[in-house]
Amino acid sequence: MNAITSTPADTLGGVPTPEPVVLLEKVTKAFGPAMALADLNLRVPSGQITVLLGPNGAGKTTAIRTITGAFSPDSGVIKVFGLDPTMQGREVRSRCGVVSAKPSLYDRLSGQDNLRYSAELHGLGRGPGVDARIAHCARRFGIDEALDNQVGGYSTGMKTRLALARSILHQPELLLYDEPTSGLDPESSHAVLELIREMTNDGSTVMMCTHLLLEAEGLADQVVILQDGSDIIDGSPDALTKRFWPEAMVRLSTDDPVALDALAHHEGVVAYERADHVATLRLDRPERIPDLVFALTAAGSRVTRVEPHEPTLEDLYFAVRQASGHTRLGAVDGSTV
Repeated sequence: MNAITSTPADTLGGVPTPEPVVLLEKVTKAFGPAMALADLNLRVPSGQITVLLGPNGAGKTTAIRTITGAFSPDSGVIKVFGLDPTMQGREVRSRCGVVSAKPSLYDRLSGQDNLRYSAELHGLGRGPGVDARIAHCARRFGIDEALDNQVGGYSTGMKTRLALARSILHQPELLLYDEPTSGLDPESSHAVLELIREMTNDGSTVMMCTHLLLEAEGLADQVVILQDGSDIIDGSPDALTKRFWPEAMVRLSTDDPVALDALAHHEGVVAYERADHVATLRLDRPERIPDLVFALTAAGSRVTRVEPHEPTLEDLYFAVRQASGHTRLGAVDGSTV
């Protein structure tokens, strides 16, 4: 069942947990016969980067649009800053900065005028103070030297940077980024992701959608994996990794398969398999690795490979999908299970 059956509300192990910036409980949203969100549960903690992962059509964009109040849910509860975006959408949106996969910009206006217009929409007005704020945001995203140029002449990367600069003009508390590196080259993507990480250093909360696993690697404080509009699992990458790979793993290679096979009975080895001259071992703890190498050398074997295995987010993603069968597995180190 895809439902929240938590410990007493807002507690974890009996200790009160901070109120999330975003809370979705059993949210559904359909467009005709197509179910976009199906009992979606989501908690976005303050000051962290929460990444929604999932294939195209998993419901990531629809989730963001319900959070801003652009879509009203068919059922369920949505709270953003403790407010209902369906009823208090204007107040919610005033505290959010949003960048869509294809941000809407005015191509016939300069970058400067795009940002000035956005500043007025957010009630910042005009004048030297606003211009200074615009200059600061543009400089932060590396587009200050292009502000006088028409946006129609910007590259895809420059337009994304302009949209990101626009999203922080009014100093929002919550940043919602939907596929922020869509269409960017690898260098621009890396730069944009580094800038997104900086946002949390200023105290902002970031929620980002992506179907590119490498984007979230090393960036996400919390991962939520979606499929068919439902949350399969959520938690920190470290906690999720430990759940699926509780034992340490190492790959060893030598010129002596017999010596390798002897490691299957070594103390601390939980599981052993070998393909040709490469063995993969699961251990009760990583501190066993030097002992294994010593055992091989003591047997006169020449060690050609010692490779501790650190599961990637891609490994985790596919392990979760395989284990779940697209049903909810529960939260890890969060307040929902």
